[in-house]
This record gives sequence, structure tokens and C-alpha cells, in this order.
Amino acid sequence: MNVLIVYAHHEPTSFNAAMVSHATSVLTVAGHSVRLSDLYAIEFNPVSDRRNFTTVANAERLDQQAEERHAALNGGFADDILEEMSKVAWCDLIIFQFPLWWMGMPAIMKGWIDRVFALKFAYGDGRWFERGWLVGKQAMLALTVGGTEQTYSGEGMYGSIDAIVEPIHHGILSFVGFSVNDPFVVYGPGRMDDVARADELHRFEIRLLEVAGSPDTMPMRSRVGQRAERNH
Repeated sequence: MNVLIVYAHHEPTSFNAAMVSHATSVLTVAGHSVRLSDLYAIEFNPVSDRRNFTTVANAERLDQQAEERHAALNGGFADDILEEMSKVAWCDLIIFQFPLWWMGMPAIMKGWIDRVFALKFAYGDGRWFERGWLVGKQAMLALTVGGTEQTYSGEGMYGSIDAIVEPIHHGILSFVGFSVNDPFVVYGPGRMDDVARADELHRFEIRLLEVAGSPDTMPMRSRVGQRAERNH
């Protein structure tokens, strides 16, 4: 399986970074091919404007969808967008790795979606949901939150984590055709000791192999990434 990890965290010693490192190792050992879009490391520009395009449909008014349609038909997407589109086209599974900020993904990741999931690449012309352009691919959110599992329950002060991620699951991923897996959530890694964080990485390993598949024989529990720092 070809797996793309889209990663948004600015701190290399974060638990999110440990999750990315561990996922890359586990999936590679299991025989999968992994590519990474580390959005902060590549300084991905999240602002969607005329810099998205090398072509111009209307110089007087920027109609995003009209420009995307024109670019799709005339080879007019900017190089940074084409690079990310190529990764999406290549992958069978995309994992979005991020910390939950203000009940959503970091702006740089939302900007990646705004620019990369363009008309006639990810949706459009009557093709959405089960007929979306990216149908046949899987997606999964892997995220950390600062609070406890109870605070993100139906009775907690933030409400259910499922309700929080539903706009991403339904309004973005399902809309463009992905089969969406349940999210993998780590609650309060900054409050954990090293043993607890290692246990969370092992739990992540099990989930990754459930989603992506595993070979007949796996090595004993991988130790890559088990030294996870306290940032989430």
C-alpha cells in the first residue's frame, strides 16, 4: 500500500513528531511505501490566491473555482500544488497527523487542503461523496488533544471528539471520495510519562497495521520513536 502522511506540527520533539516517525518505521517494515508532507519543514504556503496558478482565466476577478477549472484544463497549477497533488494521486491511504487547535486542524493543514483539493482534481462536475474524484482511497486522522478522554466525551466540556472531527470527515474527506477510518486520538500526551507515551505509540502501531495491513510475520514491538517528548 502507498501511504501519504500529511503532517502539521512545528516542534521536532513533539509527540506528533514521534507518531510520524513511528508510523513511517512501522509501515515501512510492514512492506508499505511511505511519503511524507511535513508542512512546516517544507514551509508550505497555506494562502490560496493567484499564486496557486501559472495560468489566468480572468485577470480582473479571482473566482477560485473558475481558475482551478482553467488550470486543470490547461496545466496551470503552481509547482508546489502539483507536487502535493502527485502525492495524493499516488497514495492508497492518506493520514493527517496534527494537534487539535481550537477544535480543528492547524491553519497550515487547512490551507494545504484549500489549495490541493482543487476542482477537477478532488471534486466537481457532479462528482462528490461516493462519486468523488478520490474514491477508492482511504483517509484517517491521527491527532493529539490537550485534554483527557472524558473532557472530549459526550458528557465532557468540549463535547464528543467524533462530533468535533465530523466536519473534516464528512465535509472534506468523504466529500471528495475517501473511505474514512475512525480517528486515532491521543489524549493529553503532555501529561504522560515516557512509559505511557510508549504505550500510545504501540497502540498507534496496532491501529496502523489494522488499517494498512501487515505482513504474515511482524517483528517484536518496534522501539522506534518510543522516546517521545512531552509536547503534544
